[in-house]
Amino acid sequence: MDKVFVPGMRIDVRGEQWIIKKVESNSQKSKSIYVQGISRMVKDREAIFLSNIDKIRVIKPEETQLVIDKSKYFIKSRLYMENKLRRKVPTDENLYVGHKAAMDSMPYQLEPSILSLQKPRQRILIADAVGLGKTLEAGVLMSELIARGKGKRILVVTVKSMMTQFQKEMWNRFSIPLKRLDSQEIQRVRRKIPSNHNPFYYYDKTIVSIDTIKRDIEYRTYIEKSRWDIIVIDEAHNVARRGSSEAQRARLAELLAEKSDSLIMLSATPHDGRARSFASLMNMLDPTAIADEENYEKEDIQGLCVRRFKKDIMDQVEGNFKERNIYVEKEKASPEEEAAYEWFVDMEFKAIDQRKGGGRLFKTILEKSMFSSPAACIDSVSKRIAKLEKEDGEDYKHDANILRELKKRLSRINPQNFSRYKRLLGLLIGKEYNWNKNAKDDRIVIFTERIETMKFVRTQLEKDLNLKAGEVVEFHGGMSDIDQQSIVDDFGKEDSKVKIMVASDVASEGINLHYFSHRLIHFDIPWSLMVFQQRNGRVDRYGQEETPDIRYLVTDAKNEKIKGDTRFLEILIEKEKQAEKNIGDPAALLNLHDQELEEEVVIKAIEEGESEDLFNSFFGNDDRDDFVAEISDGGISQEEIRNKTKEMKSIFEGDLEYLKDTITIINEKVGLVSEVSNDKKNISVEVNEELKRRLKKMVPKEVLPEDGWMKLTTCRDKMNKEIKESRKRSDNTWTKYQYLWRAHPIFEWVNDKNDLLFGRQEAPLLESMDLSSDEVIIVMGGLIPNRRALPMIDSWYGLKFKGEKLVETIPFEEIVKKFDSGNKEPNTQRVSTERAEEIRKLIPLGVSKMEELLEGEWKKFEETMNPKLQEELDKLEKLRNKHKHQLTLFEESRSLSKNKRDKKERKIDEIFDGFFNWIEDSMTLEKDNPYVHIVAAVSGV
Repeated sequence: MDKVFVPGMRIDVRGEQWIIKKVESNSQKSKSIYVQGISRMVKDREAIFLSNIDKIRVIKPEETQLVIDKSKYFIKSRLYMENKLRRKVPTDENLYVGHKAAMDSMPYQLEPSILSLQKPRQRILIADAVGLGKTLEAGVLMSELIARGKGKRILVVTVKSMMTQFQKEMWNRFSIPLKRLDSQEIQRVRRKIPSNHNPFYYYDKTIVSIDTIKRDIEYRTYIEKSRWDIIVIDEAHNVARRGSSEAQRARLAELLAEKSDSLIMLSATPHDGRARSFASLMNMLDPTAIADEENYEKEDIQGLCVRRFKKDIMDQVEGNFKERNIYVEKEKASPEEEAAYEWFVDMEFKAIDQRKGGGRLFKTILEKSMFSSPAACIDSVSKRIAKLEKEDGEDYKHDANILRELKKRLSRINPQNFSRYKRLLGLLIGKEYNWNKNAKDDRIVIFTERIETMKFVRTQLEKDLNLKAGEVVEFHGGMSDIDQQSIVDDFGKEDSKVKIMVASDVASEGINLHYFSHRLIHFDIPWSLMVFQQRNGRVDRYGQEETPDIRYLVTDAKNEKIKGDTRFLEILIEKEKQAEKNIGDPAALLNLHDQELEEEVVIKAIEEGESEDLFNSFFGNDDRDDFVAEISDGGISQEEIRNKTKEMKSIFEGDLEYLKDTITIINEKVGLVSEVSNDKKNISVEVNEELKRRLKKMVPKEVLPEDGWMKLTTCRDKMNKEIKESRKRSDNTWTKYQYLWRAHPIFEWVNDKNDLLFGRQEAPLLESMDLSSDEVIIVMGGLIPNRRALPMIDSWYGLKFKGEKLVETIPFEEIVKKFDSGNKEPNTQRVSTERAEEIRKLIPLGVSKMEELLEGEWKKFEETMNPKLQEELDKLEKLRNKHKHQLTLFEESRSLSKNKRDKKERKIDEIFDGFFNWIEDSMTLEKDNPYVHIVAAVSGV
């Protein structure tokens, strides 16, 4: 029988002792065992052993020697036991960690984790509306997976503007240390490692831009050879199959989906109205779920998606969302603008737009650019004239001359007679708007559709408001990832000199702009309700402390055609306001859920001269929801959520006490000191060279303290305040304090140190006044893993002996309670060496009893799990048949060749066989080889 290896085991390899950190199956059909050295020659060294090559001996509990603890109040024993206790993983579906993060967690933010932990694999799309905190919800689930030993290697994929923001949120609130692989860092890593090495293995936890890894063909090779425990795909709508333009991203996402057990997708706009598009995301999460991508129901994607709007959670977030103030700022068109409009409306082309197929008329595209700015329209006109000049024929010359006249008229529109710019400038300097350009917390975000408009607005505002260089910044998709992250970071600093950000719609995805800004201006009106939603969500989001002020700039033209077309845009503004108050999702009104399709509705109205009433008729009722919300999970009661949140057991009063006492004990050996605040909520730890080397491998470089002292706090309120304070600094916007809770990486180092308080094959022996002289309690831990080496049963018991007879089994909770902070007993040092030897002889009997107890737990597990396992397997078999039936229907309708049909059928079998094996390996226990270890022994005196 093959040996079983699980995290937490002590093993002997090549004459040295190691502790197992992680176990993975490898391509050689054996196990890769990730370890850390604990004996003197290999202390703190990391290594990987292969079960089919290396001679690995699991250290037997019967070989354990009991060492009398002579430390005051048995502090060494208590630290040693706490270390063992913290390595004990949750094996049920409750929440133990995530809700304790540095956030004011709302019940709805815990729901995705509760749903996910009920399934064999944690794979979910969190599709909450803009601004509800999807990043935090992902952090909660990631924390739970890490606590369960399922999060050693993590990859986060996001848009390039979001990298630093996401990285900070994960670190500040969840202590998840993502290394940022921007373009510069990837190049640095590639220079540092041999050319044949994989850069994705250089760090365990990384965040990377999808635009970075989609371009380089090498990255695909690296990804194909990589494996992660958790992959997070942010702004996941970008990777749905929505046509050829998205195919590259979609293919990359489909590859990534195969490279981890846990997959978390985030998107406020998860579909484009087409069932097939949303199905592509569901198939990445679970390729067995949907047989027919055009027709599926809620039960097909159960547990795979959760979607809520503001209206769904308002009872939980009262006061956390301010009701928007929305204004339409109208300005009469100038004579120069009216002259351009008149020429534009009367233009008739002879060559352009004569062969219109299903695409947009050039004249409509031109009008859209004109509604953005004269500069944008001049750019479009100039490019088309250049094309026409290359053609021969009178019709082309005619059209070029028509456009030259339009360009001439547009050129006469200067900043003084450009109505919307005049309105913008008047707004910014007017008393009613009351903008204080010198206030650090009163910044403005201005959105434009066209780059030329953005450049015009930035340049002109800088001049007319007499602002210095850097006080008005641009933000657009043509910038590098480094520049985008720098601007977002700068905009979120209190002492930044930035007063206004003029952005294209690339800034409408995901980024937080609400820290020092509650004012947002639409310089031009988007032709899509989805863009309204994304833009406004930059300042109207969870955590905004001011009332969002949203302004739409509209030109009031005399020209009837232009006035009518502008009216369509005003209707969009009205619909967005209406949706925000009622359903919270303006995209549901047209029920298209695709920016281009929504724009087509406006284009059709403009090109066909539709009436206002007809245009209005395209919009649904206020209460119409999208189909994702209808078929997604959710609706767990707040009481059920509360019942699902549990406390991790601890011997110590808190994390700070555990850290402080560890440092006190190891100070003599490693020269480490700490200082604790009077309120016992903050601790400063001197980072010596050893700790610095350890942290350097694990955490972002920005969080390593410059003065050599790591400042930590256990207070969530202080940490939230510190996050705000960090935005006031210009030099380093990373927090000076770090959140001290059991997920902080320093505890990996602390636990490893406390594991060494007792030597090879040793466990502590304490004394207790509660026991008579012939009584002893041996505390034992037992693990039974599944076939994938993940602990599924992880239990502690106290076995009480009287003389040589086992008289009582003490439950886990009582054991922990016996050693907690309120039960410190003085160390009278009355246990003799002879007594220690007598107790050691009881260990084999204790091990037999522990194995018996574990077998009982295994039977209970099987009773509960076997029906679930059979249910999962039956469900998979039904799904397999459903997929094959769908293939038959497809074959009949498309006349598939036999070879193609056989190939597709083999692919179905490959997917299902793989999932069958995964389910069986995950839910079947290696019960014949449990791992028992001695935690401690307590003798009466």
